[in-house]
Amino acid sequence: MREAPRVTESAFHPERSEGSPAIERQRSFAALRMTLFLLTMLWLAPTARAAERIATDDESLRESLRAARPGDVVRIRPGTYRGGVSAPLVGEKDRPIVIEGDEKVLPVIDGGGSGIHLPGAAYVTLRNLHLRGATGNGLNIDDGGDMDGSAVGIVIENVRVSDVGPRGNTDGIKLSGVRDFAIRNCTVEGWGGSAIDMVGCADGVIEGCAFRGKGGFEQATGPQLKGGTRDVIIRECRFDRAGGRAINVGGSTGPQYFRPLDANYEAKDITIERNVFRGGQAAVAFVGVDGATFRDNVVHEPDKWVLRILQESRDARFVPCRNGIFERNVIVYRRSAVRTACNIGPGTRPESFTFTGNTWWCPDAPQQSKPDLPAEEKQGTYGVDPAVKLDDHGLPTTRPK
Repeated sequence: MREAPRVTESAFHPERSEGSPAIERQRSFAALRMTLFLLTMLWLAPTARAAERIATDDESLRESLRAARPGDVVRIRPGTYRGGVSAPLVGEKDRPIVIEGDEKVLPVIDGGGSGIHLPGAAYVTLRNLHLRGATGNGLNIDDGGDMDGSAVGIVIENVRVSDVGPRGNTDGIKLSGVRDFAIRNCTVEGWGGSAIDMVGCADGVIEGCAFRGKGGFEQATGPQLKGGTRDVIIRECRFDRAGGRAINVGGSTGPQYFRPLDANYEAKDITIERNVFRGGQAAVAFVGVDGATFRDNVVHEPDKWVLRILQESRDARFVPCRNGIFERNVIVYRRSAVRTACNIGPGTRPESFTFTGNTWWCPDAPQQSKPDLPAEEKQGTYGVDPAVKLDDHGLPTTRPK
């Protein structure tokens, strides 16, 4: 028997037949909806995995850091925690790992070789912490010894570091091979080596910080930028007897520690602006520098020099210290203490420095306010009291108008 012909839906609705425009539109819309759904799930998935981890004692602090993943927040409750904390934390650019304490009652990380050490760190934010009493470095962040400057995206905010050392190569904050970093509203008080030691760091800013020297601590330098450090800004900070060199732009670094290894300068393209300084042997030292600017600062009564131009890395590959800019600063110094405003060492190019628009005032010898500089100053002001205002502790408060 002959089979009857099959009647399909398309026989009554030709627009629904296979390959018709309506069917193709429906398939396109369905595919688009599925794509949007998958993209939404991919976007939401990382957020869902982010965690808040609470630290209340030594064990929970270390466990929280060991377990931290991109996007996580480790909250440290007020209290005192044992130093010597170490964790290789790696966040992501848009999902950093955050370690933070209570802004009003800072948790204390006490003692240890380093209070906190983050080797091979990337995209980490630390805020609202007090690190004290470390024998090595208060806070130590590096590229894990890879020497490639791969520690990136580090933010340090409202962190206090105190009583580190007290002598030798012991730093408040140590950064090695760190790029794209910011240190804001931090305080370093009492250290041995450098308040902040930067070796082979790049593209960073230090702003709104306070550096205070303390009796019984060596305090060789305040912030130090060396080992190929470049493109760093230090601005709107306060330096109160912050070491022999309140800011050491450059220094002397072993060749194996440079980032990059073939850098021919200790520091390059450094900007120091709108800071205030009191005391210390010198406000700033340029040491093996290839370009740095010191502008719009107030220097009040340094102990021995106003600035220094030096060369400590002597290998033939290194450029002589050169191309510094010293402009629009206000300097109050006493001739009884500062016999030579600018100390110049051998192997440098002091004639390549420029001096413009600075105000020089010696309250104990107004007629001797004009300093001897290695290059003729343009538009300088000498022997006119700039009326610098001081706070109750004798520290300049703001740059005079």
